[in-house]
Order: sequence, then C-alpha cells, then structure tokens
Amino acid sequence: MQIWTVANQKGGVGKTTTAVAVGGIAASTDRRVLLVDLDPHGSLSAYFKIDQDRVEGNAFTIFENKKRLSSQLILDAITPTPYEDIHVLSASMALATLERQGIGDGMGLVLGKALGLIADDFDLCLIDCPPILGVLMVNALAACQQLLIPVQTEFLALNGLERILHTLEMLGRSRKQPLARIIIPTMFDRRTQASVGSLRTIRNTWGDMVWPGRIPIDTRLRDASKAGVPPDIFDPRGRGVEAYQSLFNHLMREACAPVRKLGT
Repeated sequence: MQIWTVANQKGGVGKTTTAVAVGGIAASTDRRVLLVDLDPHGSLSAYFKIDQDRVEGNAFTIFENKKRLSSQLILDAITPTPYEDIHVLSASMALATLERQGIGDGMGLVLGKALGLIADDFDLCLIDCPPILGVLMVNALAACQQLLIPVQTEFLALNGLERILHTLEMLGRSRKQPLARIIIPTMFDRRTQASVGSLRTIRNTWGDMVWPGRIPIDTRLRDASKAGVPPDIFDPRGRGVEAYQSLFNHLMREACAPVRKLGT
C-alpha cells in the first residue's frame, strides 16, 4: 500500500479537495483507496456525509487502542462509502484531545503501525491532516512515503508553505531517509495578478519541488463537495478534474523515483 499525506500548516488551501479528488481518480483505476481523516473538524468525513457520532469506529479508535492494535480492529473502524473502492477512516472531535498528550511513548508512530497491519487490504491511502503541527500531523508524516503540500496561489498562503517545509527539516532528522514531497499550486486564477505573481514566486523559490501543473479555480469542485460525490464522477470533464488527473499521473510516475532533499 502506498501512503500519501496531504498537509499544510494553513487552512483553506485545498487539502481535503486534493485528498478526495486524487483518491477518487485512483479508485477509478480499480485501486482500493483508504481516505484517513485526521482533522478533528472532519471535513473529509463530512464530504461523504459520514456522521462522526453514528459510526462504530473512527481514527480516534486507533489511538485509543494503540497498545492492542489488530487488523480486524482497524478494519472495523473503517466506514465504506457509496463508491465501491473508496473507504474512509473518519475523524472524531476526540482527536483534539490527543494534542494535549504529546508524542511521548511512541505516540508519533501509532498511525503508521496501524496502516501497516492493513497494508494488503488497500492499494493507496491518503491522509488528510489538520493545519497545525502536533501529534496528528507527526503521525501522518511518519506514516507516509509521499507528502502532498497544496498551497493556494496567493501571497498570504506562502507563509504556511514555509512553515511546513521548516517542520520537515526538523522532523527529517528522525527519518532514515528524506520524505518525498511535492508542492501543489491550488486555486489558481489566471485572471488575477496576485494569483499569477504568487505562482511565479512559488516556482522561483522552490523550483523542482513544485508540481509543473496547477489546480485552477473551478466551482464544480465545490459543487461536487456539496453533493458528496468524488469530483471525477461528478464532472469527469471539469477543468479541476483534468488538473487532478494530471497530478495523479505525475504522482504515479514519481512514486518510485529517488527522493530529492530539501533545497536541492
């Protein structure tokens, strides 16, 4: 199972849309997809109309039972969706309580261990993170092989990008090898000078770390979210879907490529 984490230390940059869109496209290629919602606010869970208070298990179940994890316990906590190859490990407001516990006693590795137990049950896992550095983001970064960093093409969003790249530098010392990462320009509006200028700054500053494409502003992505339908099913010919298809193809080509170190 490939594990990709979608993260940025700023909200509203398209993390959940990216996770759902890429996951939906992967599922359309007959891959078994698991979407993990680690944000206590549960945007990804809400996308699929999952009521956190009604499901039997959720992501908090994994942490609550960290000392007695089993594949069956994890699979029982996963919620199916109306789409055959898409499953969700939903969020819970209780996840917010984990931040007070810190990352001692192996707390930073719980999710990775859990996903390892069900590695044969899915082909791709996408983890949607909260926009803050804490035990949940640390778990998501420790578990994954590829980090997707959506960044809105506006100047204020660049601060969040700088923060998460700094976070990677700090966490990188504890990994045996650097974490592959790709910056994904989102919400691009070619009609505005601010968006065009921000995209130019992103490319000039971070170079090869930036995906060559960009995700455009597309109201159909918002409409798909409201309907609770993966974008590639809701509007297969939409501009946003075509961009995410290009991103998915790029990620699959890069999946086995050598990892670039930060700043190279």
